Amino acid sequence: MPRGKGFDDRRYTITREAITAAETVIRPYIRRTPLLRLDAADFGLASAPLAFKLEFLQHSGSFKARGAFANLLLRKPPAVGVVAASGGNHGVAVAYAAQRLGVPATIFVPDVASPAKQAAIRGLGAKLVISGSLYADALAASEAHIAATCAMPVHAYDQAETLMGQGSVGLELEQDAPDIDTLLVAVGGGGLIGGIAAWFERRVNIVAVEPELAPTLHAALAAGEPVDAPAGGLAADSLAPRRVGQLMFPIARDNIDRVVLVTDDAIRQAQETLWSRLRVVTEPGGAAAFAALLSGRYEPAPGERVAVLLCGANTTAVKFDA
Repeated sequence: MPRGKGFDDRRYTITREAITAAETVIRPYIRRTPLLRLDAADFGLASAPLAFKLEFLQHSGSFKARGAFANLLLRKPPAVGVVAASGGNHGVAVAYAAQRLGVPATIFVPDVASPAKQAAIRGLGAKLVISGSLYADALAASEAHIAATCAMPVHAYDQAETLMGQGSVGLELEQDAPDIDTLLVAVGGGGLIGGIAAWFERRVNIVAVEPELAPTLHAALAAGEPVDAPAGGLAADSLAPRRVGQLMFPIARDNIDRVVLVTDDAIRQAQETLWSRLRVVTEPGGAAAFAALLSGRYEPAPGERVAVLLCGANTTAVKFDA
C-alpha cells in the first residue's frame, strides 16, 4: 500500500520482545482465555479444522483488559488518576484495571454505548461521563478533561502500551494453536489487530474483519494512511471509531493479509448462530470475525486451519427467565 504524504512510519516499541515483556507484567492480572477446537461442519460450512479463541471470557468481558493493565502497570498514573474515551469495552476494562490497582478513573462514552457497558463502568467505581453520539465526541471531551486535570490518558488503541497488551492475545494463540494457518480478527481502532499482527509478523495469515458501515482500516489502506470513515452500524459501540490509529497502521499495512467487510445482518446471524450452536453469547463486535466466515465473505481454502477471535461479550442480548 502507498504511504500517505508526511505519514509517520515509526514502529516505536511494538515488537515481539516488547509484547513478551508486557505480557510478563500483566500476567498476574489477566486470564489466559481458552481455545475451543471444533469442525467448521458444525456450522454448515465445508468440513475443516476450526478454532475459537474465547477472549470474551477475559476480565471485564473483552480483550481490552490486557491493554488497560499494560497502561496502568507500565506507566505511572498520577494521583488524580486516569481518563479514557471509549465506545464501551475499553472503558469497562480501564475501570476494572483502575479498581484492581486503586487508581481513580474517569470514563467518557458516547450515548451509543450499550446500557450493559455503562452499567459495568459505574459498577466498577469509575466516574462515567456520556458525551456526544460518536466515539470521536467522547474522545474530544476526554482530551479537554485531561488538559484541565493533568490526568493520564489511556487511549483505546493509539498508545504503544495498549498495542503491546493486546498483542499478548497473539502470544497465547501461538502457544496454544501453533498449527493455525489463518486468524480472523475484528477491527475497530486497530489496537487488537495491530498488537496481534506485530506478534505474528506474517507467520500466519491475519484477516481483518470490519462492518460495512464502519470500514476504518479498509479506508486507511486504500488511502495509504489513516483517514476518516463512516462510523455506524450494529457494532458502533465497539467497531466504529472515526479512523484507525497512527501506531497500528504501518503494522497492519505490512502484516495483515486482507480486509473483509461484513453486513449488520451477517453480524446478527453470527451472534444467533454462536448462541444456538454453542450457547456462546457475544456482542455484535465480538461476533464480527465469525460473521466473515459464516457469511462466506471469507472462504478458506480446502484444509485451511482457521482460528476466529471472539473478542467481546458485554451485552444484554440474552435475557434469562426467572
